[in-house]
Amino acid sequence: MIQAALDRIRLERMIPVVRAPSLKLALSAAQALCDGGISVIEIAMTVPGAVEVICELARSASLLIGAGTVLDVAAARNCVQAGAQFLVSPGLDLPTLKFARDAHILMLPGALTPADLLTAWKHGAALAKVFPCGNLGGPSYLRSLKAALPPMELVPTGGVSLANASQFLAAGALAVGVGGELVSARALANGDLAAISASARQFKSALAL
Repeated sequence: MIQAALDRIRLERMIPVVRAPSLKLALSAAQALCDGGISVIEIAMTVPGAVEVICELARSASLLIGAGTVLDVAAARNCVQAGAQFLVSPGLDLPTLKFARDAHILMLPGALTPADLLTAWKHGAALAKVFPCGNLGGPSYLRSLKAALPPMELVPTGGVSLANASQFLAAGALAVGVGGELVSARALANGDLAAISASARQFKSALAL
């Protein structure tokens, strides 16, 4: 299951992060992403009813659904039981990483420094979320990390935009994590789901290297 999820993310080149003020809007955002051609979606645990959203979306065989902002083993277990196929955390929590490994679920622990990455790699992580990558130099910083630890696959998140997304891939990223630049809070508030779908198509085009 880990390799299948990893391969799917590599193919998609992007992990859209859905953050919304309600369960209903999160589902609407996910549908808008699907309409824009996206098949990998991360639901942040900050969404009210996030576990229910994951459970609903996981029923679709065509989607790869992940849980984001997973902070501990209890949250990870709830998400996996709901159908999450990968887990994402803003930081490196070794017990949660071990739980994911034992459950044969792909986990992207947060890792910002070479020390973080080395620790994650030594504890079995195949992939890491570099967050907030944009604050430390963006693509150039990612390139330096990749050079220091070539076996580790990286997904930069934070500061990824339509203008620089392809630069992150060129710097060695497996994929990019994209939040508000793709799932706009304003578009959600205004019910402009077509704008989110259009943004998804633009990102897909930009990442079609």
